[in-house]
Amino acid sequence: MATTAAQVADALLNNVDRVVRGKRDEIRLALCCLLTEGHLLLDDVPGTGKTSLAKAIANSIAGSWTRVQFTPDLLPTDITGVMVFDQRTSTFTFRDGPVFTNVLIGDEINRGSPKTQSALLEVMEERQVTTDGVSRLVPRPFFVIATQNPRDFQGTFPLPDVQLDRFAMRLTLGYADPDTEVSILEGFHRHRSGDDLEPVTDPAELDRAISEIDALSVVTSIHEYIVKIANATRIHPDLRLGVSTRGTLTMLRVARAFAATDGRDYVTPDDVKSVAAPVFTHRMALTAEAELRGARLESVLADIIDDIPVPRTREG
Repeated sequence: MATTAAQVADALLNNVDRVVRGKRDEIRLALCCLLTEGHLLLDDVPGTGKTSLAKAIANSIAGSWTRVQFTPDLLPTDITGVMVFDQRTSTFTFRDGPVFTNVLIGDEINRGSPKTQSALLEVMEERQVTTDGVSRLVPRPFFVIATQNPRDFQGTFPLPDVQLDRFAMRLTLGYADPDTEVSILEGFHRHRSGDDLEPVTDPAELDRAISEIDALSVVTSIHEYIVKIANATRIHPDLRLGVSTRGTLTMLRVARAFAATDGRDYVTPDDVKSVAAPVFTHRMALTAEAELRGARLESVLADIIDDIPVPRTREG
């Protein structure tokens, strides 16, 4: 049984839920993303708790974390680091940027210029930063939790497809339901925030949980099911862009994490269905004709999943 992963996920979920109220399902999905050492994109309108969720997760881990507020004038070296000339020794030394951490919070990432956004491509994929021909590894585990405002907001630069593909998952929190919002108002205190959360795990334990999840059993029929869904997105007439192979690999790992957080050491088709939308939709793109018709990526993916027979597995 995936005991370490389940215990870590449960502790994190209960801790983060103290700050982000009424969003346990979304918190669980975010933690599944992190338990694969994947990167998380929180996409929603302002004021729905995106940054609060990111900070609550970061504060729940007894590692290092940094926060970068993306703005149009932010430079790539403001993120990755820069070579600095030391007059005393007449040599250049590297000054670490904020990416040299366990958790990097990128606030309003789509307000940064495309050049600055691209500075994250290497470190998100390879966990290293290359400067002047020298590659420097970032600490492990390493997570990027980025927030972005809807693309039609003023002062935003849409993330390119290659950047979106680096994120394991994209989540939308949405507005709190009325009852939850009332309880938030009743319990509001201006000196209380996610900053006072105590850590409930550390990088070493997270690394053990990630390794445990990677070892979870997955039968061939689940692999085939994931590939069938992805392949259907690649040939669908309403889509100009389908799910990449990186996307299918990410789906495998996130489905394992979803199973592990449920206390199981095997993956079922329902696990794949449960995480399909946050893992796949940001890797898909509608054709211009489909956009004009008002088609939605979530609906296209749901139709694809409905059309593909659910495999019979030994466990399921």
